[in-house]
Amino acid sequence: MSNPAEIFGENVFSISVMKERLPKETFKEVKNAIDNGKRLSPEAANVVANEMKQWAIEKGCTHYTHWFQPMTGITAEKHDSFVSPTDDGNIILRFSGKELTQGEPDASSFPSGGLRATFEARGYTAWDPTSYAFIKEGVLCIPTAFCSYGGEALDKKTPLLRSMEAINKQALRVLKLFGNEDVNGVKTTVGPEQEYFLIDKDGYNARRDLIYTGRTLFGATPPKGQQMEDHYFGVIKPRVQAFMKDLNDELWKLGILATTEHNEVAPSQHEMAPIFTTTNIATDHNQLTMEIMKKVAQKHDLVCLLHEKPFAGVNGSGKHNNWSISTDTGLNLLEPGDTPYENAQFLLFLTAVIKAVDEYQDLLRISVASAGNDHRLGANEAPPAVISIFLGSELSEILDAIENDTPYGAKEKELLKIGVHVLPKFPKDTTDRNRTSPFAFTGNKFEFRMLGSASSIALANTVLNTAVAEALKQYADKLEGSADFTSALHDLIKSEIKSHKRIIFNGNGYDDAWIAEAEKRGLSNLKTTPDAVAHYLDQKNKDLFISHKVYSEAEMVSRHEVFLDKYCKLLHIEAMTMLEMAKQDILPAVSSYSSTLADNIAAKDQIGIKSEFESKTLSDIAADMKSAYEAYSALSTSIVDVEKEEDLVKKADTYKDVIKSQMEALRASCDKLETETAAEFWPFPTYGELLFAVR
Repeated sequence: MSNPAEIFGENVFSISVMKERLPKETFKEVKNAIDNGKRLSPEAANVVANEMKQWAIEKGCTHYTHWFQPMTGITAEKHDSFVSPTDDGNIILRFSGKELTQGEPDASSFPSGGLRATFEARGYTAWDPTSYAFIKEGVLCIPTAFCSYGGEALDKKTPLLRSMEAINKQALRVLKLFGNEDVNGVKTTVGPEQEYFLIDKDGYNARRDLIYTGRTLFGATPPKGQQMEDHYFGVIKPRVQAFMKDLNDELWKLGILATTEHNEVAPSQHEMAPIFTTTNIATDHNQLTMEIMKKVAQKHDLVCLLHEKPFAGVNGSGKHNNWSISTDTGLNLLEPGDTPYENAQFLLFLTAVIKAVDEYQDLLRISVASAGNDHRLGANEAPPAVISIFLGSELSEILDAIENDTPYGAKEKELLKIGVHVLPKFPKDTTDRNRTSPFAFTGNKFEFRMLGSASSIALANTVLNTAVAEALKQYADKLEGSADFTSALHDLIKSEIKSHKRIIFNGNGYDDAWIAEAEKRGLSNLKTTPDAVAHYLDQKNKDLFISHKVYSEAEMVSRHEVFLDKYCKLLHIEAMTMLEMAKQDILPAVSSYSSTLADNIAAKDQIGIKSEFESKTLSDIAADMKSAYEAYSALSTSIVDVEKEEDLVKKADTYKDVIKSQMEALRASCDKLETETAAEFWPFPTYGELLFAVR
């Protein structure tokens, strides 16, 4: 059994490794780059590159890659060897500072949303020294940003890093007002909980829908699903336990702080959670986690499904983004304190988050939008598409007291005025957790529960960081020039609570009554990806990102196009897969069974035996086959027509409004046929076989 203390970070070119291997001055320069964003000198880069190469070679590496995160949502890498030829026909192993800090992969085939023409191939990767290099599959991987020849961001990391700079800048302004002269940096931290399914490899290989799309496009509900609630936190099965052990070992070697693992609600569904770390590193780690989950599963003859809704009728998989904000002195700014000074500071940062979520609820919804997540949100297993904040009763009562200038608590005789009275000590767990809330305060952090399991967490955190940075900027602008800071602070918090309290909801987010109430409050309910993405280029959203230099307008326009293009392509693949499976597998199989039934009826007729079962079944199948073929024909025609549409917005709307409903109709007929067809005729594994095969 592996000892975590011995293997943790063994494949990471970490601070401790650099401190041991680099000259003192070089290490100091690297540390300054990591902590303060200072650029490394060419001389220091050369030293780092040489030591990194030597370290990697000692661990068996022959190649390196600039590891980056294009707008595909997954990672990309191009491997180059350390080998360089010499004049005498031999080789030397070489890796320079220039090769460390900058690479040039072909950018022409990655999504760019019009930022690059197909024939314009040049793109650059730039080393991100704040995220440590690591070894994966015998290759030295260097985390990098990815941009075009003209400098536009073509990836998810670059805007995230920009958003971290934005919130750092504005948070420091606010902290200085409270006398925090010792604080030099503010960073957001994230701990993303990851849900996933594990199914047997043989079952996976027998289902084209799983292979092509990551989810089952057909499948009748089995007699048993999750209704007994016996899988949640249940005893972990031996094959799954072996998988989890190997997964932990691989993650620990890469310095990923995996801690919690358990069975989730649905059969064959599980969850892994890491410890918090800086947001851009957490993003890198989560991308690695998803990749390694899939690789480790294969070694156990399993397949890891990360789709948000791989099986209808049971819970889908999400990714809970636990977000907080901390100083370089170790203070969590969302941790309530025990003194008036700390309480006031906490309340201002809390109010900034409330303001950010209310004013940019559309952007937060967009940040989790995908064709897969549309199946999951609002399905009594995940938060609804309506954004709201859960604060709990005690904190809500405190905000009410501030808003209304009324006493808080039975023993409080005077008004609760910021900076005058001490906020009552606020325990970490003052209330029960609300699993139906999209955005819940959980003691010293916010849990953004709407992300889909397959998503990169980069965009959601880019939006969160930037929106909160904007709120803090507005607060700093108002407070920096105030003659009476305490009064101005109290009035500001009071005003902001009144302006944004509509976003606070502590009840059951699954209740239909809340959806009606949210509409009365003026909250948005953007149920699908096209509905949400339609607001991405709203002027207020462009102003937000451009003013904080997180995206340029061109970068935003490109991402709007990438969103819609990906949505259309995913639904096109799903529709084409359904048509193929229906025509080549389901309808021929049912037809064969129908022939057998007809033969049995004829044989029984000859000897005078009634064939009630066969006759009724054949009649039902005939009606359902007619419905299935009609649905197949309608979808076949529509899929050809929609691909002729050149307007991407109209195309996405057609997929949403027409293609999806026709896919649902085809599925309904075919799923009914599954319940009517003898098991030996059905062409692929059923839900029951897929969900309960792993033991």
